[in-house]
Amino acid sequence: MKQSLSSLTFLLAWTAIAPAHAAPVAAAASMIPAPPQLTAKAWVLMDAASGAVISSQDPDAHLPPASLTKLMTVYVTTREMQAGRLKADDTVTISENAWRTGGSRMFLDPNSSVPVHDLLRGVVIDSGNDASVALAEHIAGSEDAFAGLMNVTAQKIGLTDSHFMNPTGLPAPEHYSSAMDMARLARAIIRDESAYYELYAHKYFTWNNIRQPNRNLLLWRDPSVDGLKTGHTEAAGFCMVTSAVRDNRRLITAVFGSSTLENRAADTQKLLTYGYRFYDTQTYEHAGKVLATPVLWKGRQDALQVGLLDDMTLTLPRNQNRKAQTRVHIDGDLIAPIAQGAVVGSLDLYDGENKLASRPLVALQAGEPGSWLGQVWDSLRLFFRKWVGGL
Repeated sequence: MKQSLSSLTFLLAWTAIAPAHAAPVAAAASMIPAPPQLTAKAWVLMDAASGAVISSQDPDAHLPPASLTKLMTVYVTTREMQAGRLKADDTVTISENAWRTGGSRMFLDPNSSVPVHDLLRGVVIDSGNDASVALAEHIAGSEDAFAGLMNVTAQKIGLTDSHFMNPTGLPAPEHYSSAMDMARLARAIIRDESAYYELYAHKYFTWNNIRQPNRNLLLWRDPSVDGLKTGHTEAAGFCMVTSAVRDNRRLITAVFGSSTLENRAADTQKLLTYGYRFYDTQTYEHAGKVLATPVLWKGRQDALQVGLLDDMTLTLPRNQNRKAQTRVHIDGDLIAPIAQGAVVGSLDLYDGENKLASRPLVALQAGEPGSWLGQVWDSLRLFFRKWVGGL
């Protein structure tokens, strides 16, 4: 069944980070304390599996992202690699423009040839502006053209409050992002770029005999943290996108505008502690599983297999007394033909009489029309059933 759903699942893959999942998780005031107070201007705490937002402040505010921009630079680069248009061992000639780029640097030499995989390390670990520009020029010909590619990619993955003008995050008019968009981007990186994600956990990188540390202080302080990226400019303040895994559960934080480097790390740590201590994530039903077989009228088969296209995974306040139950609801009589993937009802999750969530119930197979005689017979049965029911 999973094989037959692969194309539909691919088409819906991007919806996993759509704004529909951005609503903050409701917390019972008597059980869950308020989120921690931070020095940051804006933030998002998100569960990576469900996409649920546990806590946020000004999540959609347009703010300068500084070097958090490089998350998109790396994402575009690795997508090019996965598409076969770029290889890790391809060499890039460093232009004078890349060499002269100010700010944090990998310390590339002009006119030297550097493999793509080393430039990626220079971007992720050293936050090298020179490496970012070198990749952008190699992939798209210029920074402007690469910025266009960044913006197209942002639209594809549902980043609704971002606009990129360069691959570095250096200040520029109309260059902005949001805490929500950066959390979504981090989730896309974790989901789509697993082969390259381990780069974000590296603590040091040496190039030209210069050893530089990763600026993410939590890589040294919290063993559960394995990424992602820091940023800082005078306009942006101290920013950081972080992810951590504890007990096989991954959380993502995006913090914009913390007051100091130390507070940036502290703000992030507070969010992670809050999310892991007071919330939990559970999968209640899996994609592709047959959840019901309602009657199929006028069909080649007598019943239709229905289920979910995506796992029903929810992030909820911890509650040992919760007794969650799923209920299948079918939207009236199912009459052939019904296309595979068509919505035919809903799967609702309840705690007692309190509805926790609802997901579309879809046809896991095509409901093909039956013979002419069978369709006539089912039409008569439906007519008499409705007639009797109306008496």
